[in-house]
Formats: sequence, structure tokens, C-alpha cells
Amino acid sequence: MSAGTATVTVAKESTARGRVGWALADSWTMTRRELSHWARQPVQVVVGLVFPVMLLLMFNYLVGGGQGVDGDTTEFLVPGMLALTMAFGLEGTMLAVTQDLGKGVIDRFRSMPMVSGTVLVGRSVADMLQSVAGLAVMMGVGYAIGWRWHNGPAAALGAIGLLLLLRFAMLWVGIQLAMVAGRPEMVQAVQILVWPVGFLSNVFATPESMPGWLGAVVEWNPMSATATAVRDLFGNPGAAGGSWASDHAGLLALVWPLALAALFLPLAVTRFRNLDK
Repeated sequence: MSAGTATVTVAKESTARGRVGWALADSWTMTRRELSHWARQPVQVVVGLVFPVMLLLMFNYLVGGGQGVDGDTTEFLVPGMLALTMAFGLEGTMLAVTQDLGKGVIDRFRSMPMVSGTVLVGRSVADMLQSVAGLAVMMGVGYAIGWRWHNGPAAALGAIGLLLLLRFAMLWVGIQLAMVAGRPEMVQAVQILVWPVGFLSNVFATPESMPGWLGAVVEWNPMSATATAVRDLFGNPGAAGGSWASDHAGLLALVWPLALAALFLPLAVTRFRNLDK
């Protein structure tokens, strides 16, 4: 290799490392911006943590979740609620994105020498940190009302990983829908589309306790796959099984979120880049 070629190669590698470092620095700046909002608006953070807990307690003690379960209904319900929690709070992300769009904040960011897309990355990192906190609170409350995991710490960490993977995918679905909506007042209408995904699942009842056609739909719901896989990893009671979807829930709990993220993440980034076009 000639000296000139070696110099060009080193220069390209240095440029690539510089771009990665720049992107990481910009992403961390945007993440800190989002985290600073928590300190100024703590009520929203508290509400986001408390709302899933209220639903868990309501379904455990009042409504009677766990229909069709052969075993402890609390141990069936808590993992399902952990999966459902991964869909909660998306309206906060969607509102934040649409408000920034409406106020021209994103336009100002895009006029600065920043790596494109780091605004969305910062938003997603902050959201994932809040999701970790939400999972910790929910698992603590679940433990207090009698839920336990039985397969050791490694399986528990695997279950938490699947839950956060689902959240990551749902987050980018929310970001894309927010940019399609464009205005905060449209978020509520768009958010209505998210709720059927959460409640048309095996979070509260087994597919066997439902009409045949509805049970089949429920079994193929991405949230049902994660809930079933998480129950298996925690060693909690679940559905009777027998269908391909229920017998391969662990595989689907990986494939569904990865497919959603592979579709909606590039769509969101591309739409962000083309806002002015």
C-alpha cells in the first residue's frame, strides 16, 4: 500500500469516527434536553408511572383479570400487565414530537450543525429510560401483591429484555404516527388505534376463554406473543397452548418487535429528514 493510499484510508477512518462521535454527542444533548423536562414537569412522569399500577390493582382486585387461567391469576395477570405497560405513555412521546413540530423547535434544531435524526434518538432514549423505571415500579407492586418469578435471574433478565424490545418497537411506531398526525390535537385520534392492540390480547384472559375466531386473532397479536413469552420465562401460568403462535411465542416475541422497528424506524427518520421537502 502506498503512502498516499494509507493517508486517504486513515483520513476516511478518522472522518467516520468523527461522525460517530458527533452523532453520539448530539444524541446525548437531545437526551439531556428530554430528561430536563422531567424535572420541570414531574407530574407527568408520576402519572405515567402510577397509571399502569392503578390498572393492575383494578384488574387484580376489582374486575377479575385472568379469566380461563389454570393457576394463580395474579401470576398470570402481572406479566401481561408488564407487556401492556410497554404500550402506555406513547401519547406523551407523540405529544412531545407534535408540539416540537408545531412550535418550530425541530426546525430550529435542523437548522443547526447537528446530525440528522438525533432529535428523535434523544426522545427515544429518554422514553426507554422512563420505561425501565416504569417496569421497576410495576414489578415492585406485582411482588407486593403476590406475584413471583420462579426461573432465576437469567430468565427474568431475558423477560425484561423482551419487554423493552417491544417498547422500543412501539416507540418508533408512535414517533412515526406523531409525525403523520403533525398536530397535538390529532394525537388523541391516532392514539385510539393503539388501544385495541393492547386490549385485544391475552393480557387479561386466555384465548381459550374467547370465541374461536377472536382467540385466533388474539394469539397473533404482538403483545400476546410478548406476554406469553414473558410468562414462560418468569415461570408463571399461561394459556393452555396448542396453536403454532402460542407454542412459538418466544420466537414471535422477537420477530414482531424487530419487524415493527425495521419498518417504522426508517420511516420515521426519513419523514423527519423530509419535513421541509
